[in-house]
Amino acid sequence: MTRFLLLLGAALLPALAQAQGLAKATFAVGCFWCAEEAFDKVPGVVSTVSGYTGGHIKDPGYALVSTGRTGHTEAVQLTYDPSKVSYQKLLDAFWLNHDPTALDHQFCDYGSQYRPGVFYHDAEQKRLAEASKAKWQKEKPFKGEIVTPIEAASEFWRAEEYHQDYYKKNPARYKFYVTGCGRYARLDELWGNYRSK
Repeated sequence: MTRFLLLLGAALLPALAQAQGLAKATFAVGCFWCAEEAFDKVPGVVSTVSGYTGGHIKDPGYALVSTGRTGHTEAVQLTYDPSKVSYQKLLDAFWLNHDPTALDHQFCDYGSQYRPGVFYHDAEQKRLAEASKAKWQKEKPFKGEIVTPIEAASEFWRAEEYHQDYYKKNPARYKFYVTGCGRYARLDELWGNYRSK
């Protein structure tokens, strides 16, 4: 029953958000716990939801996605207020919070379920995402090529409740994971001063 109510609420959220003048964006930066932490810090982001996208089976769970055989990647879907934050600003946060030189892994997490990506919801998001990728390919402070894909958004499946807001619910475990995984160290190595702007 709880799962049904969560799914029903998730299904109603887009209509409610649109009525309030809010918009939707979907990004993958590796572990979705880290994606929530990164985007929750952006003023104008109303909510973040961890989930799975880009796969070929319906309503996958963590155990299935973790096999790497469903085609899904861990992702986060944002609801944001365009009057307070632009999609361009969200794209900047996206680039600076993942390793764009890595395709089927991020940091210490390996497998296609950790592949990064921009999942655009309309033609304007696609245009802005491609322009943003081109900009960072020119400006990047590192030598490697940017290989992060930009794809049309497909169905987004909400992850299990224990994954939602994991970094808030389990701060000590989260800190141990993110530090041990070398996430921040690698981001600082890649992006340098851009991360502090």
